[in-house]
Amino acid sequence: MNSSLMETNRCLCIIIVFFLLHCYILSCSSSLTTNIATDGRALLALKARITHDPNNLLANNWSTSSSLCNWIGVTCGVRHRRVTRLNISSFGLEGTVPPQLGNLSFLAVLDISNNSFYGSLPDEFAHLRRLLHIDFNYNQLSGTVPSSIFNISSLRQLRLRYNQLSSFANMSGGGPNNLTYLVLSENMLEGEIPYFILKFKQLEILDLAFNKFKGGIPKEIGNLTKLKELYIGYNKLQGEIPQELGNLAALETLKLSNNDLTGHIPSLIFNISSMLLINFSNNSLTGTIPNNLWKCRELTYLYLVDNKLRGRIPREIGNLTLLTHLVLSFNKLIGEIPNEIGGIPNLEHLELHVNNLVGHVPATIFNISMLKSLSLAMNKLSGSLPSSRDIS
Repeated sequence: MNSSLMETNRCLCIIIVFFLLHCYILSCSSSLTTNIATDGRALLALKARITHDPNNLLANNWSTSSSLCNWIGVTCGVRHRRVTRLNISSFGLEGTVPPQLGNLSFLAVLDISNNSFYGSLPDEFAHLRRLLHIDFNYNQLSGTVPSSIFNISSLRQLRLRYNQLSSFANMSGGGPNNLTYLVLSENMLEGEIPYFILKFKQLEILDLAFNKFKGGIPKEIGNLTKLKELYIGYNKLQGEIPQELGNLAALETLKLSNNDLTGHIPSLIFNISSMLLINFSNNSLTGTIPNNLWKCRELTYLYLVDNKLRGRIPREIGNLTLLTHLVLSFNKLIGEIPNEIGGIPNLEHLELHVNNLVGHVPATIFNISMLKSLSLAMNKLSGSLPSSRDIS
């Protein structure tokens, strides 16, 4: 009796297990189908927004008659078969960006660069919690940069170069602590440099050039200690270059050209041994060229054109043996051209014109085998140039 009851219970348990397993499989299958269908609807919503597809890339390929994972520009994950990558760059497309793209919940890479998308960016991007990389460079997007983009905590790279964006939405939330690459250059962004950007401590590249930013360069930019490249030239920035830039020990490229910056060049900047390029041209900088510039041993490009710099060219400049471009023209530099410049073996372009330099032109300059251009006009130089027999 007990044995029979136990056997009956065992059979019931087996039946229940199989029933539950069957329900689970059906549920997962239904859920997976629903999710794939959601991805499909999002992509078809994008297709519907396209007003010009010159090569019919989406018109002929994005069809419900085939798996969306085989559609051009679409990549699906191996495990979940969800859309993880959408790359339709350089397709020549025109249209707007639909909010349904925010339903691609497994999306990691979104690249629509080098097209002609116009209109605004949707707030629904905030739903893309796996998104690592956004590239909308070279389009015609306009309006506000939504705060939702900056609230995607997974985001590493955001590229919006060469659009018509004009402002930022009010920033709220914690922001993308892991953002390493932020490119907003060649837009129409106005106002002061946003302070919320200065909280992204993982930034390695920050490009705000060719906009309409005004005000000063915030000293808090010196807190972005992982920066390797900083571009804020071609704006309307005023005031002095903050000495806190000297805290950026990993910096390799610093471009502040074509603003209205004043004051002295902070000597702390030349303590950054990793620096490869410095461009402070077309400002109103005064004072002298710091003598400690020799500490930038890796420096290859030095542009200080069209400022109001005075004093002598430091002899220590001869220690920058990797320098290929030395451009100091249109200043008020005095004294003689240092002989040490002739000891820079890789120098290709030397431009010192329109200054108040005096004395002889060092013969050693003409022995630089790599030299391609030399401009010394509009100075007060004297003496004669070396003859060909004096040049080795």
